[in-house]
Amino acid sequence: MLSELYIENLAVIEKASIEFTSSFNAFTGETGAGKSILINGINAILGQRVTKDIVRTGADKAIISGLFTDIGKDIAEHLAEMGIDCEEGQLFLTREIRSDGGSVARINQRAVNISLLRDIGGMLVNIHGQHDNQILMAPEKHINILDSYAEADGLIEDYRQSFHELQNVAKQINRLNKEQGRKEFRIAELEEIISEINALDITDPDEEKLIASELEISKNSVAISEAVYAADMMLSGDDENKGISELVSECSDRLDDFTDIMAELTPLYERLNSAAIELDDISRELSGILDSLDVDPKRFDWLNQRSDDLRKICKKYGPELSDVMETLRKSEEELAELTGSEQSIQALADEKNRLLTEVSHKAKVLSEFRREAAKRFVKQVTDELEFLNMPNVRLIVSQETGKLTLNGMDSVEFLISANVGEDPRPIAKIASGGELSRIMLALKNVIAEKDSIDTLIFDEIDTGVSGRAAQKIGLKLRQISRHRQVLCVTHLAQIAVMADNHLLIEKNIVGDRTSTSVRKLDHEGRKYEIARIMGGDNITELMLENADELLNSVK
Repeated sequence: MLSELYIENLAVIEKASIEFTSSFNAFTGETGAGKSILINGINAILGQRVTKDIVRTGADKAIISGLFTDIGKDIAEHLAEMGIDCEEGQLFLTREIRSDGGSVARINQRAVNISLLRDIGGMLVNIHGQHDNQILMAPEKHINILDSYAEADGLIEDYRQSFHELQNVAKQINRLNKEQGRKEFRIAELEEIISEINALDITDPDEEKLIASELEISKNSVAISEAVYAADMMLSGDDENKGISELVSECSDRLDDFTDIMAELTPLYERLNSAAIELDDISRELSGILDSLDVDPKRFDWLNQRSDDLRKICKKYGPELSDVMETLRKSEEELAELTGSEQSIQALADEKNRLLTEVSHKAKVLSEFRREAAKRFVKQVTDELEFLNMPNVRLIVSQETGKLTLNGMDSVEFLISANVGEDPRPIAKIASGGELSRIMLALKNVIAEKDSIDTLIFDEIDTGVSGRAAQKIGLKLRQISRHRQVLCVTHLAQIAVMADNHLLIEKNIVGDRTSTSVRKLDHEGRKYEIARIMGGDNITELMLENADELLNSVK
């Protein structure tokens, strides 16, 4: 529960420290005293959106802190996963809003992001504001109220998982069907690409370089032949002249005769001998090259044609031959996919039919679950409304089945008949402001029994209500507070007298500044505040007696 709230520099509230009881806490005060600011402060520590305009004029920042005690096990476990401990079941939430628009959130003094604060806040407090009544005016929201009461989360999540799978398959089929129109053209285009590249039978990405090298040699074969022949003749000689190779051998032989006499000649002899052998090898290789340089005209023509073909294909699908080969691979893959798309569409169609059957079955199960829950829901809400001075109200949950949607196959709307003899009609068409407030209170109470949120806040639940109906709302809030903490902002004495803890919100002018304070009222203070609510500022002794009687009657 929320045990204590500290506010500093929030709008007209300079400083306020408020302690709450675990039961029924009521806030009263003049219109404009700052009751809405108090609710905004609580919203801030619960992670709701706030703006820099809420910072008190002249202050650098606003600070709002809330101490929560007796934290539930599920909240403690959720925080433990984030590395935040709750010592002795206590939780300290802080929000700082700077005048420049920045904001800092903390849980137990540890800085956290706003989304985590909002998650934890949603588990700690449930706030009902005046805008919540508008939910009743929007029929599309009614299904969420029924599902919340029915605790249908598990069924809905399972249904939605299958529903999303069905949607994804349907999207794939639509995509393939749309592509069907251009498929034939693309297949012909791919077949042409594949045929054109395959016709060249390219197996080596370096072939273009190899062809270019061979062509260069062929073009210069005459000059190369002459150079090779001349070099060979110099090495091997002819009939008239000795070659270098033979001369080197003779040098070696001359030295060989004296190597045993002069040791220094031995290494020179060996070097000349090796050189002679190497020169002989070079001469033989030159002869072999010379034989190979006989250019085949057909080969030369083929090399030119091949080079031209490779250059054209690279220009079209390159720039490199490796890029051409990659284009071929991708084209073959795409062609296989397109030619197999008919089988893919059929397989997807079969999967769609299977999922449609599955989703329809789950939707029917969910629909029946809602129908059974609606019976209990109507009974409980009707009992609550009867207690809240609406004994003749008749509530009907209109549940119609139609096409499959994210919420199943149902459309749900709450219809009411507020008077005997009238047919049930949409709430938006017949409910007054006071009736909306009581219907929403009844719904909140019935749904609250299903969750584990310890603190309920009602911001002006008494809108449009007076007399006995207001007294019944007060009694209902007091009844709820015996199991959960209740905080209520009210303008009605019938509700305020029911509180266990009565807090007065006052606006005062201190110096040249307006300041709002919050103080706890004792019995005497409550007497004057109840009298003021009932009769205005001109409080008489009779008003005070009536207020005292009201307070004592509650006791």
